[in-house]
Amino acid sequence: MSKRQSWRLVRRPDGEISDDDLSFAQEDIPPLADGDILVDVDYISVDATNRIWMSDADQYMPPVKIGDIMRAGVAGKVIASRHPNFTAGMTVGGLGGYASHIVASGDLFGSLPDVPGLALPTLFGSLGGTALTAYFGLLKIGEPKPGETLVVSAAAGAVGSMVGQIGRIKGCRVIGIAGGTEKCRYVVEELGFDGCADYKAGDLGAQLDALCPDGIDINFENVGGDIMDTVMQRMTNFSRMPLCGMISMYDHLTEIQGPKAWSKILMNRIRVQGFIVSDYMAEFETASADLVSWALAGKLKTREDVRPGLDNALHILRDLYRGGNNGKLLIKV
Repeated sequence: MSKRQSWRLVRRPDGEISDDDLSFAQEDIPPLADGDILVDVDYISVDATNRIWMSDADQYMPPVKIGDIMRAGVAGKVIASRHPNFTAGMTVGGLGGYASHIVASGDLFGSLPDVPGLALPTLFGSLGGTALTAYFGLLKIGEPKPGETLVVSAAAGAVGSMVGQIGRIKGCRVIGIAGGTEKCRYVVEELGFDGCADYKAGDLGAQLDALCPDGIDINFENVGGDIMDTVMQRMTNFSRMPLCGMISMYDHLTEIQGPKAWSKILMNRIRVQGFIVSDYMAEFETASADLVSWALAGKLKTREDVRPGLDNALHILRDLYRGGNNGKLLIKV
């Protein structure tokens, strides 16, 4: 096998990702250097952070260079290795890109165990990086206590759905924010949240007042913008706000302003902390064991939105930012 298909970044998006920002082509698979592995990609993780990586805004890791394969988390099988920890046939997950085959340092990958009862899309997708993000953001920064009120924006999404369920495991009263009656129904009836505000229905503040009469102790923030400000206005003294994402603002990163609720941070002594899941890499193994255990025990429900076709990746990626996904969004290569 000497050819692969790939998406490369050809220009930095201005606003929403356009057809001209990425190019799809067939190309030669490069040779492996010492320490590299060749992965036959089965699944690509479609994540909000992809849009950040495409920009040249100040961010937590170097942006994707113009001309490079678009970065993404991937899972697949090793078909060749020059790394001592990997042999052909191993199932792995790690940092790769939008391509049918990835050549990368084995240091960027880890083996994925075979867990009876959990398919690869669940293990890599719902219980992978997004679940780890939910786990560390809530437990390390949110510090949930039994009886506290936790509000989760983008509650039907990959991270938000995990946050709410972990919050319930820890004894919190959990309120989601989602767009549309079906997503709100899913969050409450299937995931077990105590309530859900539909931001598309109007007057989000009034909905939150009814659902959180005693205020909000933890705001797990995924969205940013007006929704974030509306929640912050209702946060209690010494409340916590893990700042995980601001997907509503990613198309205009250089124009970000706010939050408008700065005075609430002071007056209510709100602790706001941004984080990246890799901050907690040393604890991944312990966290993964907890997540898998909860899933097998029926305490964590998962849902994957698996879309076929690497050639459809651009449309699938855009759908994420439009809220068109239902669950953890993956591309089946």
